[in-house]
Amino acid sequence: MKNITRHIVVSSVLLLVAGAGEAAATTLKSDCARQGVPRCSTGIASWYGSELQGRRTASGERFDRRELTAAHPWLPFQTWLRVTNPRNGRSVNVRINDRGPGYGRAIDLSEQAARLLGIHGKGFARVEIRVAQNAD
Repeated sequence: MKNITRHIVVSSVLLLVAGAGEAAATTLKSDCARQGVPRCSTGIASWYGSELQGRRTASGERFDRRELTAAHPWLPFQTWLRVTNPRNGRSVNVRINDRGPGYGRAIDLSEQAARLLGIHGKGFARVEIRVAQNAD
C-alpha cells in the first residue's frame, strides 16, 4: 500500500509540474529548476486562519491555525510538503489535510505556516513546493 500511495503522489506531482489542472499556475524555475527536481514546483501560496478555526477540513479533522497544515487541490491527505519562500530562504514542512485553494493559487497554508515563511503580513507569495514525505 505504501508503494501505491507513493506512486500516486509522485505521479500527481509530476502532473502538477507538467501543467495539469488549475494548480498549473505553477512553473519550474529557481532552485527547483537548477536542481532538476521532478517533484518540485513553484506557485502562489496564500493562507487562512481564524475565520476557519475549529471547522472541519476536507479530511475530517478540525482546522487549527497554529498547526503546520495546508490545503491542496488534489494531493492525497497526509502528504508532507516542504514549502520554501525564495525571497527570504525560509522553509517549513506542512501536511495536506484540506482541499483548496482556488483562484489560480497552488496552496493555502495555515496561519502558523505563513508566519514561519514570512508571508503572513502580505497574504500571499510565490513559493517553491516539493514533496517531503508521506504519512504511512
